[in-house]
Order: sequence, then structure tokens, then C-alpha cells
Amino acid sequence: MTTAQINGIEIYYEQHGDPKAEPVLLIMGFTGNAAAWAPQIPALAARYHVIAFDNRGAGRSAQPDGPYTMRQMAADAAGVLDQVGIDAAHIIGASMGGMIAQEFALQYPGRVRTLVLACTTPGGPHSAGYEAMKAASAELWQVEDLAAAMTAERMQQNMLELFTPEFIANPGPGFAEFAGAALQYPPTLVGMRGQMLAILDHDTYDRLPQITAPTLVIAGDADPLVLPENSRILAARIPGAELRLFPGLRHGFTAEKPEEANAAILDFLARHAPARV
Repeated sequence: MTTAQINGIEIYYEQHGDPKAEPVLLIMGFTGNAAAWAPQIPALAARYHVIAFDNRGAGRSAQPDGPYTMRQMAADAAGVLDQVGIDAAHIIGASMGGMIAQEFALQYPGRVRTLVLACTTPGGPHSAGYEAMKAASAELWQVEDLAAAMTAERMQQNMLELFTPEFIANPGPGFAEFAGAALQYPPTLVGMRGQMLAILDHDTYDRLPQITAPTLVIAGDADPLVLPENSRILAARIPGAELRLFPGLRHGFTAEKPEEANAAILDFLARHAPARV
């Protein structure tokens, strides 16, 4: 395990690919960890220097008492880049990781070569599904035993938010990699609550036009967890942003159709910063 003291806590990170290649920083979502990027890392690492890490409150990183903030977690991401000696990178964030990536691009514009925002939201009252998200988050504070709360019904609901029924019935290799990350490093209530408070406080809507990095926004167009309208809002508010929606896919589209998601990301990166061969 590789950890470093960043902003007063231990943060886990890992590196893949040629350290002399263009750097790519991966930022995972709510309760996720670096291992959840397994469907993307080999494809990206074949051309780029890939850095992935566990956010505070998840995986192998420290899980201090919250609340956390997106600004704080963006500073953690900047600290990871500092640790590996990288001034600027291509930033890819998924779900909550996309919220962190937005804040990173706003706080550290000179450190962003390109920005990829996957299945994420600007947050706040201008976002789609904001009230439903607040209601769902309130349930977390009613939970006293996380293991007991994860009933078969709840787990089935979670799966259907991530994947199509067809994929659940006949999952590809991306599913094993994605699910294995959660099983190997399960979430804790402390970490979940800290991260959820950051999500509730997240709102970049008014500041999105300040983002100057070339930006790609991607999502499944049937995502029931973070509604795809949020991707349309992001693409409309960020100057020059590209939008790619994957038909019929849900929140876990990067694991359900990794070849398609990876191709879109690699094409975007290559057009803006050709990788070394």
C-alpha cells in the first residue's frame, strides 16, 4: 500500500502506466475507491500515466469524522498530484468524484489539462433530482448498523440504479471488478456521512462558466441515481464542453460498457493532448 500524509490525514494512492507519459488523475464517487476504476485503468495506462486514489472517508484512506467538503476533497486530490510530482493532469471524476473534479477545476485551473465529468451533477437547487437526493440522504442518518441496513431488497435496488437488468442477469467482467472493489474495502457510516454532507453542500452551477479546461461530459441516458439532465446542464454551462450520453445505460455505465466508455474518454484525451506511443 502506498499512502501519504495529505492535509493532515493518510491518503491511499496508486500509479499505473509509464510515469513519463501524460498524467491522468482518477477521482471515484461516493464510498468508492481506486479499485472501482479497474474497468478503465488498463486501457488508460496503455497510453497514460494513471494515478488513482481513495477519497477521504473511503477505501484505504483515513475516515475522519465529517463533515467533509468538495473544496477539501479537491485539495486532497491536489495533494496526491503533489506527492507524485505532477503539476497538471487530465482530471477524470465519476459521480461524487465528478463533483470533486468540478471543484478542482475551479480551485486549481492551471493544474487541469482536460476535464472528464462522468454521471455527475452541478448540485444545488438548479440540479435535476435535488430534492429527491436530499430525501435519500436523510435516510443515512437513520441507519445505526450499516450491515443490517443492507437488506436483499436494498441491495437489489442499488444494483438496478447502477446496471440494466440484462447486465445483472449476464454480467461482464466489468461487474466483477466494480463489485469486488466495494466488497474488498466496504464503506463505513463515518465515511459515508462525511462524504454525503459534502454532496449536500455541493453547488457549482453559478461558477461552471469559469471552467476553462477542455471538458467532456459523459453519462448513461437512463441513469436513475444522478439524472442525465444534470449532464446536459453541465455541458451547457461549461464553455465548449462536449456531451456524450450512452443509450439505455445507468449510473454504472463505465463498468457495464467499459469498451464504449473508454473509447470515448481516450478519443477525447487524444484530441486534446496526444499521448506518447
